[in-house]
Amino acid sequence: MARAITEIEAEIRSLSPQAQERLLHVLFEELDGPPDAHAEAAWLEEVQRRSRELDGGLVETIPAQEVFARLRKRLKAHGR
Repeated sequence: MARAITEIEAEIRSLSPQAQERLLHVLFEELDGPPDAHAEAAWLEEVQRRSRELDGGLVETIPAQEVFARLRKRLKAHGR
């Protein structure tokens, strides 16, 4: 017979923070499915492309403070 979710939740809450973190990591991996064999290579290629664009002056960088200020302004305009 399957245990009630509430029992499992109580048992998880009784674990140490380190054990909870490990369990969470395992569950995320399980839900995420098998790793994409090409993902690491694709991200490396993307990072290299962006680095070339920055080094070549092909893109404009925006300071984080300005980005966050713009975002706050947009959120405020939408009542959030």
